[in-house]
Amino acid sequence: MAANVLVVHGGGPTAVINASLYGVLEEARNHREIDKVYGAIGGSEAIFQERFLDLLQFPDEKLRMLLRTPGSAIGSSRYALEENDYQAMPAILKKYQIRYVLLNGGNGTMDTCGKIYRVCRDEGIRVVGIPKTIDNDIAITDHTPGYGSAARYLAATTAEVWEDVKALPIHVCVIEAMGRNAGWITAASALARKKKGDAPHLIYLPEFPFHEEEFLEDVKKLYDEMGGVVVVASEGLKDETGEPIVPPIFKSGRATYYGDVSSHLAHLIVKRLGIKARNEKPGLCGRASIAWQSPVDRDEAVLAGREALKAALDGASGVMIGFIRDETADGSYRIHVERIPVEQVMLYERVIPESYVNQRRNDVTQEFVDWCRPLIGPELGTFIDFKDYGKEDSEL
Repeated sequence: MAANVLVVHGGGPTAVINASLYGVLEEARNHREIDKVYGAIGGSEAIFQERFLDLLQFPDEKLRMLLRTPGSAIGSSRYALEENDYQAMPAILKKYQIRYVLLNGGNGTMDTCGKIYRVCRDEGIRVVGIPKTIDNDIAITDHTPGYGSAARYLAATTAEVWEDVKALPIHVCVIEAMGRNAGWITAASALARKKKGDAPHLIYLPEFPFHEEEFLEDVKKLYDEMGGVVVVASEGLKDETGEPIVPPIFKSGRATYYGDVSSHLAHLIVKRLGIKARNEKPGLCGRASIAWQSPVDRDEAVLAGREALKAALDGASGVMIGFIRDETADGSYRIHVERIPVEQVMLYERVIPESYVNQRRNDVTQEFVDWCRPLIGPELGTFIDFKDYGKEDSEL
C-alpha cells in the first residue's frame, strides 16, 4: 500500500520556508515506502479543495531552487479551520493514501497541527509540525527557521542606514521592525554595531511599556551629541496601559495590521523636539529577502524538514521539531533536534526575557547579542569611513 506525505504551509512565508520543504523532499527520496510527497497548493483550505501536487515528479535540479526561492512555492494561507473542517480531514487524507501530514508554520499553524493530530490519531495518520516564523515566538525551541534571515536582513539594513545618516548627520531616522508582540527581530538590529557609537542608538521592544517622554529625552540627548541618530522600534509598541501607541488599522483573527509606528515616532520628534526626522518601514522586504538569507537559517530549515519526516516515519505524531542549543566547552554554536509535544507550543508566544534588555528598556544586552550572533551567519562586513581616519583605536 502506498504511503504518501502531505506538506502544508501556514501563515506568512519566510526566506527559508521553502528550504524546509526541500528538506522533506530530500529525506523522502531515502525511503522506498514513500510514493508521493504532495504539496497543499494554497495552504490548509487546499485540503478540502483537494489541490494537491506531487512534488517528487520534479527533477532535483528544479527542486534545489527551493533553497533560494522566497515566499512559499506551494502557497500559504491564514484560513481559520472550524471543527467540521477537522472532522472532514481523515476521509480526504485516506482518499489520497496520505499517511504523514507535515504542517510548516508558526503559533497558529502549530495549534492547527495539534487539532489535526487529535482527529487523525486513531486513523493511522501521523501529524508532525515544522516550526516557521520570522517572529521567533514559538515556545521551547531555542529559535525558529525564518528568524535568522529576518534578523540578518534588519541588522544589515540598520548598518546601511547608519552609513547614510552619519554621512549627513542632520536628522533622526526611525526604522520600524515587524513583530506584534515579540521583539526578537527588532532586537537583532543590535548586530549592526561594529564599534562604539554605531547604530542602532535606541531599540524599543513591544514586551516593555513605551514611555514617550523618556523616548524624546533620549533622542534629544543623542542628537545633541551626534547630530545623526538611528532608532529601531517594533511595530507593536504599547504604552503603560498596554494599548498600542498607534491603533491597529485592521484586525482579522490573530492577524493584526498596525499603523505606521515609525511615522508616528518621527512626527513626535519633529513636533516636540523641532528636529528633522524620517521613518523607514522595510516590512515584507525583511521577510522575503534572499539576498540577505542566513546560510545557517537555510541549513537548519532543511534539517527541520528532514527531521519532521523522519519523526513521522518513526511513528511519532502530535510533535513539533525543535532546536535545543548545546552547552559547549569553547562556547561555539551547536544545536540538537528534539521532538516536542505540540500541545506544549500551541498558541504560546515566547517573548524577549528581561535579561536581554537594559534597565531603561531602550537597548538590548550583550547576552542577547551573544545568543543571536550565530543565527545570522557570516559577518555583515565593515564599511570604510575616512572621517574616522586618524582616530585612536579605542575611539573606533
